[in-house]
Amino acid sequence: MFDSSGELLERVEEQISYLHGGYDGIFPLVEEALHGKKCGRKVQRHMQPDDAFGEYDHNLVEVEPRSSFPKEVAVGMQFEGAPEDSDDDDFLLFTVVEVTDDEVTVDGNHPLAARR
Repeated sequence: MFDSSGELLERVEEQISYLHGGYDGIFPLVEEALHGKKCGRKVQRHMQPDDAFGEYDHNLVEVEPRSSFPKEVAVGMQFEGAPEDSDDDDFLLFTVVEVTDDEVTVDGNHPLAARR
């Protein structure tokens, strides 16, 4: 997977398997490009953030009290939770991006959000 400037974002050495036909196992635009293709064929698809990992949402970055986290919290750890301003039960995976003596900053955006 490359961004629009040609920078490699992810390389998968092994073949990827998924169930074709709207089972949400792959991006819909990629599934559309693969539809009707024989096994082993390659396709290219240019996608905008909304078609992939979404735009970066600054509202998904939250600063929480250090006391709300385990003692061993560290940058890179991930926790499941709901955004503070969310009324639904959709949980996100938040990644710890900063830890201080008093606070922990977490980011609920996908690491590839807003990549083009």
